Amino acid sequence: MDALGEIGGNNSTLTTVKKHWQARTKRDLIIEVWEALDCESVGARELEQIQQALHEGLGAGAIESPAAIARVVADEGAALRHPEVFECDLKWRAGKVTAVADKLDFSALKSALESFGLVEIQRRGLEQTKDRAGLQQLSEVIAAARQDSLLLARSKVLAQQERAEAKEVSEWLRVWLVAPQLFRDWLELRMRSVEFRKRFGEAKRFRE
Repeated sequence: MDALGEIGGNNSTLTTVKKHWQARTKRDLIIEVWEALDCESVGARELEQIQQALHEGLGAGAIESPAAIARVVADEGAALRHPEVFECDLKWRAGKVTAVADKLDFSALKSALESFGLVEIQRRGLEQTKDRAGLQQLSEVIAAARQDSLLLARSKVLAQQERAEAKEVSEWLRVWLVAPQLFRDWLELRMRSVEFRKRFGEAKRFRE
């Protein structure tokens, strides 16, 4: 296998990972890269290299969590540096939630509606992978956003309509925290309600 000398051993770097792999499935590619690394044990650096190879070989959607990769190589006989594996997995999961959080904007109804779309995608992904830590981090992001909305709703600087929208968004965030699985259905009913339409207008104006 070419490029083994470059990526093997303790001095391997992410930039020298071989780019042309034979495997066509995630599991096979994980094993192929691990074998090419020719490392005595697997920790954070090796897991990140395998993640990079998954991204380059199969696309961003093929990236697995460090813990999932560690399980695959462990099944093949790899020795794991467990503290590093745990820390790497925790950091990776926290980074995914943070990346989504940076895109969220709950300052107005229209932007909040768009943001809840991103939140739902993230929530479903975390639930599918049974990522409890990630779900907890996502809940903390929503809880912090609700506190911000409550502050905006009480602001004496904002116009009355802006305060009304902030109060409405804070209620959306509260409901999500209580029942995230039911939130989308609840929100549809809420936006169709007479009270909502009287106060804010037809729901479609926030989806355009």
